Amino acid sequence: MNYANLTTALRIALIPAILACYFSGLAQAHLLAAGLFAIASLTDWLDGFLARRLNQATELGAFLDPVADKLLVVVVLLVLLSVFPALLPPVAIIVLRELIVSALREWTAGRGRRVGVAFLGKLKAAIQMLAITALLLVEDGGPAFPWLMGASLIHLSALLALWSMAQYFHHAWRTLRD
Repeated sequence: MNYANLTTALRIALIPAILACYFSGLAQAHLLAAGLFAIASLTDWLDGFLARRLNQATELGAFLDPVADKLLVVVVLLVLLSVFPALLPPVAIIVLRELIVSALREWTAGRGRRVGVAFLGKLKAAIQMLAITALLLVEDGGPAFPWLMGASLIHLSALLALWSMAQYFHHAWRTLRD
């Protein structure tokens, strides 16, 4: 296993650590969970950088990277949804978008075509990671800022998810039609 794939595996391994911290009841548990989530989020960039820089791109990495991304985001969003049920609409949009776009990519790949990641999808992911980090910081009796920032950004992320999904469908349509 190369450095890029190890970085991806680290992202997956951090998921239970994030959850354990978040629900531990320890002092600063939310801060620790948010910090671990931020580190896990940064590994998304790092594994791609290492794969390109060290010429370590592999089929395993190409498969694991999006799986790790989706596991990290979906698992933590579902945990946050259990604490903040008001987030159901944007969380549902984000999770459904991830499933639909993954299915679309698989379908087009089965036809010998590739639908790449668009800039809007990367922007959505970055905003989503910031939103989740802020929401992990929310504590009972704590300042309102993390909630306001996190909730606002997760709603923005849901809008970008819909927009980027429309772009993926448009691109897939053009790709398969050619």
